[in-house]
Amino acid sequence: MMVIITYDVETQTAAGRKRLRLVAKECKNYGVRVQNSVFECVLDNALFLKLKNILNNIIDKERDSIRFYFMGNKWDHHIETLGIARGVKVDSVLIL
Repeated sequence: MMVIITYDVETQTAAGRKRLRLVAKECKNYGVRVQNSVFECVLDNALFLKLKNILNNIIDKERDSIRFYFMGNKWDHHIETLGIARGVKVDSVLIL
């Protein structure tokens, strides 16, 4: 299933900036960054629960916010881009 992850992490303190870096790093491990604080991730339920737990342990629940949008398996019909399309198609083969 496609999951869109968005986050807003407080960056006024050094601890907040560190949390922001950790959240972004974990999201990069599971998906593709499409905007500064937005990732597209193709995950099964087990991977989603693992990532959700990791992120839950990173953020400060009084200051930060993470949202998960579930696009389902037919997600490619639900995403439309205007302007610059950033990143790569998350389900395509990537050769480095």
